[in-house]
Amino acid sequence: MRNPTAFLGKEYQALVEGELDWRLRVLQGPSTPWCVVEGKKVLMLCSNNYLGLSNHPRLKEAMIKATQTHGVGSGSVRPIAGNMDLHVELERRLAKFKGAEASLVYQTGFMANSGLIPQLAPDKEDLIISDELNHGSIIDGVRLSHAERAIYKHCDTEDLERVLDETEKHKPPYRRILILTDGVFSMDGDIAPLDQIAKLGEEHGAMVYVDDAHGEGVLGEGGRGIVSHFKLDRKKVHVEMGTFSKAFGVVGGHISGSRDLINFAYNRSRTWLLSGSHPPSVAAACIAAIDVLENEPQHVKTLWNNTTYFKRTMKDLGFDTGNSQTPITPIIVGESGVAKKLSVRLYEEGVFALPIVFPMVARDRARIRTMMNAALRREDLDFAISAFEKVGKELYII
Repeated sequence: MRNPTAFLGKEYQALVEGELDWRLRVLQGPSTPWCVVEGKKVLMLCSNNYLGLSNHPRLKEAMIKATQTHGVGSGSVRPIAGNMDLHVELERRLAKFKGAEASLVYQTGFMANSGLIPQLAPDKEDLIISDELNHGSIIDGVRLSHAERAIYKHCDTEDLERVLDETEKHKPPYRRILILTDGVFSMDGDIAPLDQIAKLGEEHGAMVYVDDAHGEGVLGEGGRGIVSHFKLDRKKVHVEMGTFSKAFGVVGGHISGSRDLINFAYNRSRTWLLSGSHPPSVAAACIAAIDVLENEPQHVKTLWNNTTYFKRTMKDLGFDTGNSQTPITPIIVGESGVAKKLSVRLYEEGVFALPIVFPMVARDRARIRTMMNAALRREDLDFAISAFEKVGKELYII
């Protein structure tokens, strides 16, 4: 008799043998610069908690207070009975922070992409154009659509223009054209040329959708993101998607844009319609995070000071940091096995930094992805750099 689940163990074992499996470590306590991972005190160098806000006293106080006043859950999806005043206030504050007409909060960033993209361009009469290195949540959103698809070379606006020019020849004309790009690409840390993408979108009558998950709290005035970074007219970037799970230090996804966009999204996006709303404590913490970004700009400045120092020093040592322009600093080593050995040895030396391997990156581009944090001190960075230098020489990386 056939074993219907035999493939599970076999495929996992194949991943292990190819050194492509994830081996989960356990964080025991908060995500702080120095934390405890499986009983060992280590320096955290792989968290997306860019500004250290996940432990900010104002966020913790807001969560506690909201739990006392609103309970631990909403008890429903938002369209029915789970639309609390804290959710509405969060969206009002977020739209103001972003300089947009309106915002909508999703349960996760992944759900924002997978739920909204297939609704914006759902049918075979539509076309979706995507950067070849876009995030997996964008890819899954595209797969849920029946639209035709085109890929342009990574951050190559000449190739994007070629694709758009070809659309002009399509008969009948496409009903809708949607251009999708990450703002900051999470594996390499480079920034999309959104100013040029928006210009091409305007010239060809295409919607422009940017996933700015790694740009919020990092780029732009006071951490307002990539649209602010390029000083773009908001009407030329139709959907600015983001997340509270990284620089904001909490959890959840969101979109910002026109009031028409938001009305459309919460009526058509099933991931929003059919998922329970955020616990009130989370909504309150997100509001507090916006307050901190508006009133404590030093966090963003410190993040960039740390980034500049770490990136420059690692390059001087001979490490390959790729084309990163942001606090995401990959240490590219090539083979998956080498990346895993580097991660293990760093952990033994007191640095927590995980390997990124295929299929998240190309087979010959395995790496340790380091993430800078505003809460890291100069002595913390020097500790990490010293560990990288020691182990890098051991493994003949430098």
